[in-house]
Amino acid sequence: MDVVVVGGGPAGRAAAAACSDTGLRVTLVDPSPRRGWPHTYATWRDELPASVPQSAVAAVTDRMFAYGTTRHEFHRPYAVLDNTALWKHLWRPDVVEVTGRAVAAEHGPTGSTVVLKDGRRIAGAVVVDASGAARVLTGGRPARGPAQQTAVGAVFDAEDAQALFDAEDAQALCGAESGLFMDWRPAPHTRGGWPTFLYAVRLGPDRVLLEETSLARRPGLPLALLRRRLAGRLAAAGVPIEHRLGEERVRFPVDDPLPRPGRVVPYGAAAGFVHPATGFSVAASLRQAPWLAGAISAGLTGGPAAAARAARSILWPPRAVSAHLLRRRALHALLTFPPELVPEFFESFFSLDLRHQSAFLSPDGDPATTAAAMSALFRIAPWQVRRRLVRGGLVLGRPVAQHGFGGE
Repeated sequence: MDVVVVGGGPAGRAAAAACSDTGLRVTLVDPSPRRGWPHTYATWRDELPASVPQSAVAAVTDRMFAYGTTRHEFHRPYAVLDNTALWKHLWRPDVVEVTGRAVAAEHGPTGSTVVLKDGRRIAGAVVVDASGAARVLTGGRPARGPAQQTAVGAVFDAEDAQALFDAEDAQALCGAESGLFMDWRPAPHTRGGWPTFLYAVRLGPDRVLLEETSLARRPGLPLALLRRRLAGRLAAAGVPIEHRLGEERVRFPVDDPLPRPGRVVPYGAAAGFVHPATGFSVAASLRQAPWLAGAISAGLTGGPAAAARAARSILWPPRAVSAHLLRRRALHALLTFPPELVPEFFESFFSLDLRHQSAFLSPDGDPATTAAAMSALFRIAPWQVRRRLVRGGLVLGRPVAQHGFGGE
């Protein structure tokens, strides 16, 4: 076997499919390889690779709006993925699926062996860890508690959901013209505490997800608190909670360090693909998969260790590491803010031109454009926000040291 991929989520499936398409022999290991993906995955439409078919996109809105302290519109299409269609798109008949839980990997000069919990062993030239935040083969969870994004969402018919918005926003949302990226206006009856925002997107022709979200907090805000805040918004607007069609619960780290170099190639969330500012990672995993496969295929001519090094290098070149560190620095500065200043910070961010917003939110690493976006925000932010950014360690105008993969 050429490649053993551990993890059957979108990242693992994308890696397995790309390696298979390159002509590599692939085994995919997952506790439930045919299980569906329960969470909602979304991204800006222009960040999806052209290889993702329209059938794998459940809904596209032409624009998103947001509130820091005032209303802003982004004329940039936003896509929600169809998980079932995406799974089918990434499924390959020649990828061998193994039901099992990987617990370790052993390495030698001729390849690696993945050890499963039940004692089975699967040999391959290169091992890819796409196990998400668990990082089962690349060091496990970091010792320090992470900053987490947490959220609780409810799915409603579009007609029920429109009562939550004013006339202009409701007409746009129900007409499939727009969605709500972030609304930092506080939920009714919220008394202090860390701020959260409302997120609202269409899941298809007649369903809307309404989600109360904590962007990042260490430790993550409890789901019970988010559920109460969402219920307060719904009750105040007259949206009957009993009409909900389903609930979504979200909890994942957003500031994990990049894994240290080793023979296992981390991929997706396990490789630090989670964007510190949004929590997005699926688009990056879909975009990078062909590069991963190409690097492994070319690198195998020099042996398994050379293939693993080539894959890590293509995923995290020095410029991408630098941009990632800048975004991590911005997140850590934001975590030092007093709660009342967080909406002010996002008011400044939403006031940036689309070029700077896109550069900072992009899954692609470019330290120059990322730094330019951060500098632009610093210039227009009120002095209270500037002071907190500086106190939080966000120093602009100096180059970030160039690190190799895992150099945090």
